[in-house]
Amino acid sequence: MVRAWRRAAWGLLTLSLLPGARAALTENLAVSPAAMSMGNAVTADPQGLDAVHFNPAGLTRLEGRVREDTIFGASLRMRSEFHQPQGYDIGGFTQDPLDGTVSDHNRQTLFLPLAGVPNWRLPFVAAAGLGISLNQPGSPWTFATAVYVPQAVGFDRSKNPDDPGRFQGKRVVIQRLVYASPSVAYKFSDELSVGLSIPIAHQGFALDTDMRFPNKLIGIFGRLQDAWCGDNGNPLDVFGFGICGGGKEGRLNPYTTAGAMRFEATSPADPTFNLGVLWEPTDWFGLGAVYQSGSRTVLTGRYNFHAEPMFRKLVQGMYSSLQGPIVAATLGFPTSIPEEQSGNMTLVLPYPPHVQVGVKLKPVERLQLNVDANWTDWGQWNQLTFQFDQQVRFLQMARLFGQADASKLVIPRGYRSNVHFGYGAEIELMRGLKLRLGYEPRKSSIPQDKIDLIAPLPDMKVRSLGLNWTTEDGTQLIMAASLAKGSYKVPADGSCNLNCTNFFNVIYNPYAGLDVSGETRLRYFGVSVTRPF
Repeated sequence: MVRAWRRAAWGLLTLSLLPGARAALTENLAVSPAAMSMGNAVTADPQGLDAVHFNPAGLTRLEGRVREDTIFGASLRMRSEFHQPQGYDIGGFTQDPLDGTVSDHNRQTLFLPLAGVPNWRLPFVAAAGLGISLNQPGSPWTFATAVYVPQAVGFDRSKNPDDPGRFQGKRVVIQRLVYASPSVAYKFSDELSVGLSIPIAHQGFALDTDMRFPNKLIGIFGRLQDAWCGDNGNPLDVFGFGICGGGKEGRLNPYTTAGAMRFEATSPADPTFNLGVLWEPTDWFGLGAVYQSGSRTVLTGRYNFHAEPMFRKLVQGMYSSLQGPIVAATLGFPTSIPEEQSGNMTLVLPYPPHVQVGVKLKPVERLQLNVDANWTDWGQWNQLTFQFDQQVRFLQMARLFGQADASKLVIPRGYRSNVHFGYGAEIELMRGLKLRLGYEPRKSSIPQDKIDLIAPLPDMKVRSLGLNWTTEDGTQLIMAASLAKGSYKVPADGSCNLNCTNFFNVIYNPYAGLDVSGETRLRYFGVSVTRPF
C-alpha cells in the first residue's frame, strides 16, 4: 500500500509541475480514437496500429497478425462577428456594410485525391483508416503499415453569398492522407524497443475566396473620384488622368467586392519518417519518445483570378485619357485586366517536424496516468508563397501598395513553435472494460496579432471520453468522443492578417478597422476495432 501511494504521489507531482500548454494547430487531432480519448498522451503507451504514427516502437506489443479498422467523424463550426468601433474611418468612408453582421453557417468539405474539392457541403466529414501488422512467434521483429489522416481542416462558407466570412475563405482545405506507411520495430528486450515508420502521404490544399480592399488609400482615391467626377462624369477628365472614364463601376470603394481567387494544388507522394523508442522497465512505469521528420512539401496545381468591374473599368478609363496612360504606367498598372486569368502554380507548404515525449504511470492496479509533451515547428509557416506561371494582371494593381512582383502572392502567417502538453487517465472498470479520460489544453501556434478567418484556431481546450472493451479472443473495440472549443477577440488593428488599417499595408486585411470576435468548436468521434486475423 505504501508503494502504491508513493506511485500516486509521483504521478500527481509530475502533473502539477508541468507548465501551461502552448502551441498547437491541427496535429494529432483525428489520428486515433484511442489516442484521442487519452488527450493524445500515448507516446509511452501506444495503442495498436496507431503506434505507426505515435511511436513505432510500440508495434512490438502486437503479436502474430493484427488488423485495425478505424472510422472517424468530425464537425467544425465557426462563428465570427464584426463591429465598427467609434471613430471608424477608411479614407473618408465611415459605414462598413459588414458592421453588425455574423458568419456562422459553415459546413465541412474535403479533398479527394485525383478529384480535388467537390461541391459538397457536409454537416460532418468522415474518414476510414486501416492498419496491418505481422510478428512471427518468438521474433523480435514486427512489420506493419497503416492508412490514416494526420492533418485535416476543411470548411465551406459558400451557402450564403453574403456571408461576411467569404473574404477570407469561401472554401478552405488543408489535408494530408497517409496511404502507405511501411514500418518496422525491434524488441531488444522486454524493457526496450525501437521502431521506424515511413509514412507516404497525399497532400492537398485548396483556397477559394472573395476579395475586398478596405484600405485608406483606396478610400481617399474613391472620394477624389466622387469629387472630380460628380454624378455624371467630368468632360475635362478625358484630357486629364481618365479616373472618370470607367463610369460608376470604375469608382474605387473599399467595400466593393474587387474579385475572387481560387487555388487548388496537390503533392501526390510526400514521404516523411517517424523514429520512436519505448522503455518499460516496470509494469507501472514507461517512457516513450518519437521524432516525426516533417517535409518541405512542394504542391503543384491550378489558379484562377476573377476580376470584378471596379479595377477593370478604372484601368480602361485611365488608358482612354490623354495623361492617364503615363500615370498608370508610372504606378505599374497593367494596360488591361481580364475578367478571368488562369494558369499553373507552385506552393511550398511545409509539413512541420514534430517531437513528442511521454510518461506512463500506474500508481494503483486499476488506474493509469499518461502525460505527453509535444513540440511542433509551426514557425516554418512564417509565410506562404504562391508562384504563378505568369504575371497576374489583377495583382499588378497591388503595386500601389508596394507589391513589386505580380507573378507571386505572399500570404504572411507568422506562426510560432512552442510546447504543449496532453493528459490522459485510464480506469479499469471491470475485467476487459476500461474508461478513458483525456484533456489537452492547446494554446494556438497562431499569435493574437496574426489570427485570421483562414485559420480561425484560437487557444482551445480539448476534452475527451472513451471506452476500451477487450474480448477473450483479443479483439479490442475502442470508442471515443472529443470536444474542442475556443474563442477570440481581435480589436481593430489587432491583427495584420485580418483588420489592420495601415496606409501602405501590403498585407491583405479585408476587415480593416473592424472589431472581430468569434468562437471555434470542433467535435470528433471515432471507433476502431483491433483483432487478430
